[in-house]
Amino acid sequence: MNEKEEYKVLIDEGIYNINNGKYDIAIDFINQSIKIKNDWDISYFYRGVAFQCLSKFDDAILDYTKAISLNPKMTDAYYNRAQIILKKKNNTKKAVEYAIDDLSSAISLDEKFIDALYLMAVAYMRIEKYHTALEYLEKLLKTEPQAIYARALKKLILQKYIV
Repeated sequence: MNEKEEYKVLIDEGIYNINNGKYDIAIDFINQSIKIKNDWDISYFYRGVAFQCLSKFDDAILDYTKAISLNPKMTDAYYNRAQIILKKKNNTKKAVEYAIDDLSSAISLDEKFIDALYLMAVAYMRIEKYHTALEYLEKLLKTEPQAIYARALKKLILQKYIV
């Protein structure tokens, strides 16, 4: 096998191990792939996924950022990076705004990205912009009318925060 094909085989092994919960092994394979080809967004994205699964959030954010720099249309990297930021309970308003920027990028690339629309509503709730949160839930419900979690969040906002 030549070097051009080897990095793809290594990344496939990494993805296989991620899917089987073997994140450290996945990272080893992906690192080998990166040594051969260090300008492929997919490698950084999946290594970010493995780091995220291991709760190594700073490493995951670095890899998602690298993946985005190599491919500004990598929707899931924006989403995953925002997800990590919003996972923290005591975020500053500025941190939440970074997450909102990432989610805006993801949604602009895929306007029917249900999970990003939901997370956007959550982000706006965190900074107490409840009407904007409702707007994103409405967009989500237009795409996925049966989204129970979105309906529940909408009901909560309307009952608890908007009088």
